[in-house]
Amino acid sequence: MTGPSPSSPSSPSPAGTAREIARSVRSGERSAVDVLDGYVAAIEARETEIHAFNELTLDQARTVAADIDRRVAVGEDPGPLAGVPIALKDNLCTRGVVTTCSSKILEGWIPPYDATVVQRLVAAGSVAVGKTNLDEFAMGSSTENSAFGPTRNPHDTSRVPGGSSGGSAAAVAAGFAPVSLGSDTGGSIRQPAALCGVVGVKPTYGLVSRYGLIAFASSLDQIGPFATTVADAAVVLEAIAGHDPADATSIPQDAPSIVEHLDDGIAGLRVGVITELMGEGIHPDVAARVREAAEALAAAGAVVEEVSVPAVAYGLSAYYLIAPAEASSNLARFDGVRYGLRVDAATTNEMMVATRTAGFGAEVKRRIMLGTYALSAGYYDAFYGQAQKVRTLIARDFATAYERFDVLLSPTSPTTAFELGAIHDPLTMYLNDICTIPTNLAGDPAMSVPFGTGSDGLPIGVQVLAPTLGEVPMFRAAAVLEAAAPTEEVDR
Repeated sequence: MTGPSPSSPSSPSPAGTAREIARSVRSGERSAVDVLDGYVAAIEARETEIHAFNELTLDQARTVAADIDRRVAVGEDPGPLAGVPIALKDNLCTRGVVTTCSSKILEGWIPPYDATVVQRLVAAGSVAVGKTNLDEFAMGSSTENSAFGPTRNPHDTSRVPGGSSGGSAAAVAAGFAPVSLGSDTGGSIRQPAALCGVVGVKPTYGLVSRYGLIAFASSLDQIGPFATTVADAAVVLEAIAGHDPADATSIPQDAPSIVEHLDDGIAGLRVGVITELMGEGIHPDVAARVREAAEALAAAGAVVEEVSVPAVAYGLSAYYLIAPAEASSNLARFDGVRYGLRVDAATTNEMMVATRTAGFGAEVKRRIMLGTYALSAGYYDAFYGQAQKVRTLIARDFATAYERFDVLLSPTSPTTAFELGAIHDPLTMYLNDICTIPTNLAGDPAMSVPFGTGSDGLPIGVQVLAPTLGEVPMFRAAAVLEAAAPTEEVDR
């Protein structure tokens, strides 16, 4: 390793967990300003090495923290995340703060409004410390596609943190914030959570409002938390979940209460280990940890069996038609006319071409072209239409599995963190999401829980999957895995 790990993969910051911070700030035992200062010191010590952030908002954070302390002093309760520093992925709109999606085409753009999740975090008392780096427009699995340079894995700075929410995962793993938000379109929360050794949650599609999330693929995108503990992830999810009239895809009902069930245990819970995600392409270290996780759940009282979800084998193929098709439509708005970068040219068409050529990176261009082709006349039915049929098959196969099981288990990422610059072939890079993509296509929740390390000493994450709105049993299983997580390396 090029630098020491700041902590073990699943251990909380020295400042405490988010729940502990909020409890002490609400009681007046600690001040929000002092808590913030501790995290600022951590950021100043390692941020130039890690590059987790595109933009730091520390002056605004100090103002918010001071106001929280004032409210506590007069007897007010600032909320369940009182004084908790949080990092926000730089595709979440934040009023008055630059929001770029790590793209030159939005460099310097300042939104006039906050995303709904940002509003809810403010209402819960959290303190935003900055906007985190990502693969441009959330398209990538390594955070190497950012127009502003890559983020590095805090456990080994020669390695990637995963993507696309690599900055958010790295910020939590490095102790820059106890919690953060990311977005997950095909694994962009769970895969970096696994590679950075933190908890990462993709909620049920529609449970968390997407209003103010700059869209990649609208039928797949979902916002969720990173945290050092399962309980902290649950607290943040409860804070941001729930119906939002501003989002037409928002589920019109109250969000489930998760925190109160974390200690319920899993006696009698039915767990299925997905056979299709335990074979070819999965590193032996990772497969070994998943088997150990299954054994830990069984030891805690769960009924554990293998289960086949056949259509997951086609998830990658379907995703890389559906997601680029939606991206080609969503990214058409970046044309040099309304906002963002504008490269002047003799005609309007030439201006648009010049703007998009200069503003978009290679991976974004690749996916726009792929999506445009899939939607074009003569190819729509053969590619996009066929991919949607496969998506339906995947959803049906998951539904069938959930008739027998309460939750499912699989690897999160097929490997531990790979070296920066090691993967040049796009198809090889896409394979990093083979375990996570199927759940996005189905719209169900899933989360990654740190579960020991590989023989290289790098974190491994185990994925817990659940049916639609099955967050409660999913978190119960995750809490058991967290408590049972091994500390030794697997044998070579």
